[in-house]
Amino acid sequence: MTESRTALVTGASRGIGAAVARALAAEGYRVAVHYGRSGGAAADVHAELDGEGHLLVSADLRDPDQVRVMVDEAAAALGGIDVLVNNAGVFFAHPIDEASYEEWQEAWRHTLEVNLVGPANVTWCAVRHMGAGGRIINVGSRGAFRGEPQSPAYGASKAAIASFGQSLAKYLGSRGIAVTTVAPGFVATDMATEAMAGEGGAARRAESPFGRIAEPEEVAAAVVYLASPAAEWASGGIVDLNGASYLRM
Repeated sequence: MTESRTALVTGASRGIGAAVARALAAEGYRVAVHYGRSGGAAADVHAELDGEGHLLVSADLRDPDQVRVMVDEAAAALGGIDVLVNNAGVFFAHPIDEASYEEWQEAWRHTLEVNLVGPANVTWCAVRHMGAGGRIINVGSRGAFRGEPQSPAYGASKAAIASFGQSLAKYLGSRGIAVTTVAPGFVATDMATEAMAGEGGAARRAESPFGRIAEPEEVAAAVVYLASPAAEWASGGIVDLNGASYLRM
């Protein structure tokens, strides 16, 4: 991997995003580490990246103006964007029989703003700085396919981001830009800590024949491949990363 290859990773202060930033830096990428509110954690990730030329960028993905400034800042500092990883996301439980009407509306609004409209806006801005050989990788979820009864907005947002990626794969392929989606199951991140506690966690680990959930580095390894020049023909694809805990046809 040449040192000129560059990447913007959203939600890179922790979890999958942090693992992706580390893995790309280890491959010689110069990485823009995006964060929303966790500036201290993002600074820690930035400080431990291999190589030089990395930077921190911040934006609330719900704010289109902040998104545009952030992406332009990253592109200016890096000299363009070769790889965009749309990783940032939120998850709120809001089962339809338990959430109030107000809670229901807020969960849908916030989830779609961060998980779908935000990545769409980041992508619009990033494509203006991306040439042939560019890669866009969206972090989706198995929940897009199996359903999320406790958080239907999350499941819907992840199904939509997969469809968004396939639409762009069709549109951007003629420009040499490949677009893919990874769809993890449970991953050992801060977001999953509560869900993995106690009997519920044991049941979730038992969903996979491997008897465990993924490590962030396993998702990052797939992203590194999809970001590479070798992965052009994967464009439009959705890579399931759930340890056979959920199989789809």
